[in-house]
Amino acid sequence: MSLISLLERKTKKTLFTTPSHGQRFFIYEPLESMYKIDLSETVCQSPQDALVDAQLWARSIYRTYSTTFLTNGSTSGVIAAVLSCTQVGDKVLIASNAHPCHLNAVRLAGARAVTYDLEIDSEWGVPLETKPEVIEHYLSRYNIRAVIITSPTYEGIISDIEEIKLVCERYDAFLIVDEAHGALYPFSDKLPLSAVNVADFTVQSLHKTAGGLNPTALLHCNCEIDVNPALQMFNTTSPSYPLLASIEATIEYLDSNDGRKEIDKLITRLEKLRTKCKKCEFFGDDPTKILVKVQGLSGHALSDILYEDYNIEDEKTNEKSTMLLCGIGTDNKKIDRLQHALSRI
Repeated sequence: MSLISLLERKTKKTLFTTPSHGQRFFIYEPLESMYKIDLSETVCQSPQDALVDAQLWARSIYRTYSTTFLTNGSTSGVIAAVLSCTQVGDKVLIASNAHPCHLNAVRLAGARAVTYDLEIDSEWGVPLETKPEVIEHYLSRYNIRAVIITSPTYEGIISDIEEIKLVCERYDAFLIVDEAHGALYPFSDKLPLSAVNVADFTVQSLHKTAGGLNPTALLHCNCEIDVNPALQMFNTTSPSYPLLASIEATIEYLDSNDGRKEIDKLITRLEKLRTKCKKCEFFGDDPTKILVKVQGLSGHALSDILYEDYNIEDEKTNEKSTMLLCGIGTDNKKIDRLQHALSRI
């Protein structure tokens, strides 16, 4: 039984269990439909079996050793990966500007962080890719147990995952890829190569570009390591089955013909936007990230104009450029509004 079908089953039992709302007492009425499917393990038959089945099904979709559903964001996936492949005192290589969870994961594992700096593009004000030769420089000099890289970056810069993986293999180091912003990659040939089938561990956020609810995510493993003991150290024993079922539904949609067509339509439409906004400059490897700048305007000035004059809010801005994030849910109406604004500016 899938998680979705599990939640669709109605119970006629009188519930003296958690959650105490009993699927009938709706304190926050806009979420009434979610209350109705918010159940505990005592309310239905074998919910853990349904979760196991759903994750095995997801593993077959992604062709991984294991794929684990996460309801505490990619942060929990990064922490679980580090806890699973390191021991106290091991060294872990991370970028100095990495997401805070990278360093927190190293600390929680009792490991030691070795940091390196990413090159910053002076014209765009964004960090560039992680270079394999930089990784090899550190691995050849230090006894590194694991390497964490972010690809794509927030701004859509891609690293050569395959080459970095070869470097890690030469020095017997695990490769963990924070692919939080790349959840669409496995489902379109028009997008960069996903790390899912390359790295030892890959973490993806479904809520960032794949249309999932906050904070749904996935942890993919390509080595024979069981990540569940690590997850059990800090995960709740009262999981949200509505969120878990939404992960199943999101993967099912992404892997469907409709989902794949929607991704390709989005990419094609964004390519047209770049072509038509002739006075704008664009940068980056991920076509779903619009990293843009306009001559004569700082990134912050462009952001302010978009926000104040056109009611458009960007995802991230620096002094040189502005980044607008697109994904499942970015329809033609939104793109047309952005294209109109950029053309006029």
